[in-house]
Amino acid sequence: MKLPRRQFLHLAAGAAAVSTMSRTASALDYPTRPVHIVVGYAAGLAPDIIARLVGQWLSERLGQQFVIDNRSGAASNIAAEIVAKSPPDGYTLLIVVSTNAINATLYTNLNFSFGQDLIPVASIGPAPFVMVVNPAFPAKTIPEFIADAKANPGKINMASAGVGTGPHVAGELFRMMTGIDFVHVPYRSNYLPDLLAGQVQFAFTPTPAAVAFIRDGRLRALGVTTATRSEVLPDVPAIGEFVPGYVAAGWYGICAPAGTPTAIIDKLNAAITAGDGDPEMKSHLASLGVQPRPMKPEEFGKFIADETEKWGRVIKFAGIKAD
Repeated sequence: MKLPRRQFLHLAAGAAAVSTMSRTASALDYPTRPVHIVVGYAAGLAPDIIARLVGQWLSERLGQQFVIDNRSGAASNIAAEIVAKSPPDGYTLLIVVSTNAINATLYTNLNFSFGQDLIPVASIGPAPFVMVVNPAFPAKTIPEFIADAKANPGKINMASAGVGTGPHVAGELFRMMTGIDFVHVPYRSNYLPDLLAGQVQFAFTPTPAAVAFIRDGRLRALGVTTATRSEVLPDVPAIGEFVPGYVAAGWYGICAPAGTPTAIIDKLNAAITAGDGDPEMKSHLASLGVQPRPMKPEEFGKFIADETEKWGRVIKFAGIKAD
């Protein structure tokens, strides 16, 4: 049967309205089944632990299980691609870290666009690195370190957990902003034994990994990489106190596939933001070196874009190539 054009358009409009109402109702009821949080790192590492904390919080608040799905490999690009290509229905989420913003420039052949195929849900917070030296190294302050490095160009070694990692690019930003020269020594395993033994002179390391060594005197902390001092190491200055504008913290957050309904994004954001303000959750995050910093999705999106642009400049300046 052929419908008159006016009647067809009326029915089509009605169907579209029903579809929209259905999607809205679905978003309001969300979640009605388990949600998967994909983590690009192995179980037991910081992103996994944070994902489990947030997942447990969301499970308790939203009444459905949030399942942690570890998909490690390729510097977290495998996990990001899985989520980027998942249905945009709110049931597959990604733990994003500063490495994802670095990877957007570092890897030129990704099968997805970090800035277009994934959208921000919520910030969890920054995790500062701390610049540490072996105690045998003469410098006791950031200005002394810069002076020593300029007097001995190319003779100081910086350890990192690998090319393109957060601590590596934090060091390269320091190089770019101070004009010093050093040798980057990437490790595929734990570099701390060599740093403690004096085989390498300094590193930008995640705060939780260094705190015990700083407190017992086996490492000397010169500065933290956040804009302000860390609650964990209140006596250690921010590097930005001596190198104006220097900020290089790692960070954690949640993203979803592009196209996920706004109502679902807002519901998740509100729940995660409430967690950032919970004293017990704050204590757990602090033990991992994370300083809770809630943001609205649009704020987090701008933050990610700024970080991607910033690390892109550093990677190009330093000529960093992916392994």
